Amino acid sequence: MDYRETTWYSDRVNRHMNIKIYGWGGTPILVFPCQDSMSNNFADFGMIDTISDFINNGNVQLFCVDTIDTESWSDVNNWDKCHRSWRQECYYNYIIEEVVPFIMNNNNSGWLPVALGCSLGATHAAIVALRRPDLFGGCLAMSGAYDAKYFFDGWMDENLYKNSPVNFVGDLPWDHWYLDLYRQRNIMLIVGQGAWEDEGRRTTAIMRDIFAAKGVNATCDFWGYDVDHDWPWWKVQIRYYLPRVF
Repeated sequence: MDYRETTWYSDRVNRHMNIKIYGWGGTPILVFPCQDSMSNNFADFGMIDTISDFINNGNVQLFCVDTIDTESWSDVNNWDKCHRSWRQECYYNYIIEEVVPFIMNNNNSGWLPVALGCSLGATHAAIVALRRPDLFGGCLAMSGAYDAKYFFDGWMDENLYKNSPVNFVGDLPWDHWYLDLYRQRNIMLIVGQGAWEDEGRRTTAIMRDIFAAKGVNATCDFWGYDVDHDWPWWKVQIRYYLPRVF
C-alpha cells in the first residue's frame, strides 16, 4: 500500500499537525479520527485494513488528520467554554485553509474531497462538508452527534453555533445557495440504534427532518437496535457506504 506522512506547524492551531496519507489516487477522503485521537486512529483500529482493497485499487486516497479535541469538545482542561469554542473554530480554519489545499495539491483526481469520520470524527466531517459544500463532495458520517450544545452543557456562542449542524443548517433560508450545492453532494449520516447511540440517533433524526424540509435528498440511515457505537459496526458500514463516493 502506498503510504506517506507529513507534518507542518500550523499558526492557526499553534502546533505541529500530522497527516497520514494512504493510497496513490482516486476520490480524496479527509478522515477525522474519533474523539481526542490523532492521525493514526484509523490504522490502529483496523479501518485501513478493512478498506485496503479500495485503497490499493486506486478507488480512494485517504488523508488522516490530527485533532485538538482535548482543547475544544472534551473539556479535559476545564477551560472556559468561550475558549473551547474558539479553539474548535481555529481547528475548522486549519482544515479549510491548510488541509483542503494540501489535499487538492496532492491528489490527482480533480475531485472534491469527501469528509469521513466515526463518532466525534463524524461530527467534524459533517461540520466541514455542510459549512463548505463548495469545497467538499459530501460526507460519510457514522455515529456522529450534530448538536454542539450536547458537548457544552446546553451553552452556545457564535463560534459554537457555526460548528453545530442542527443550528446552522436548520437556519438556512430557502434561497441560500448552499441548499443547491447540498442537493448535488453525497451527504450520508449513518447511525445505529444500539448501545451508546442515543445522541447520534436523536440528532441524526433532526438532521433528516431538516434536510427533508429543505428539499435535500441526503442519506440518513438508522441501523438496527443491535448496532452499537463501536468499531466492529463502523467497519461494516464503511465497506457498505464508501463505494458510493467513487
